[in-house]
Amino acid sequence: MVRRSQNHKLTLAVAVLMCVFVSIDGVSLNDLLERVSQLSDKLHSLSTSLTNDLDSHFPPYGGRLMRPSMCHTASLQIPNDKDQALRLPENELLSLARSLLLAWSDPLAMLSSEANTLPHPERNAINSKTRQLQDQTNSLGAGLERLVHKMGTSSEVLSSLPFNSNDLGHDKISRLVNFHFLLSCFRRDSHKIDSFLKVLRCRTSKMQPDMC
Repeated sequence: MVRRSQNHKLTLAVAVLMCVFVSIDGVSLNDLLERVSQLSDKLHSLSTSLTNDLDSHFPPYGGRLMRPSMCHTASLQIPNDKDQALRLPENELLSLARSLLLAWSDPLAMLSSEANTLPHPERNAINSKTRQLQDQTNSLGAGLERLVHKMGTSSEVLSSLPFNSNDLGHDKISRLVNFHFLLSCFRRDSHKIDSFLKVLRCRTSKMQPDMC
């Protein structure tokens, strides 16, 4: 019952955040950045919660096997720390966040389609949260496109990061390992997206670096 209530609250929160992106004409840049930052924060929190569900009955095989260089987004040039991110122009920060989010379109679609057959006792919760993760990603993508329109950076070219895998495998362990691996990569990237948007919000608001 508690899990169902939490999922319901999260769904309502996503619905509210989607509604605020419908019209941006009367919304200031700072307000729009605040809203996408809220949504990116929820996206990262949900990916962390989903990872915890996956680990609840099985050792985190994927976590032990995963190396950052193995993630399909590893080739994207990403700032190593906050100081580097703070030195990037606003349009580059936004482009990095959009490129990372775009790179997860196909992998999240695959995870969403595979989650309902995952050999795990928390499969129903994992399936529900994976679909929410995909919906939230789409919502954040819509918010970032509106942010592009607001900031006038529509000419920015996004990096192309193809994802070539078509399934998670056929045996139980392979499916759990590959699902966990992809989810771990996404959790890392969702944290980066959240960090970039928060730095962007901070810089646009002309806050001091030590307050970011």
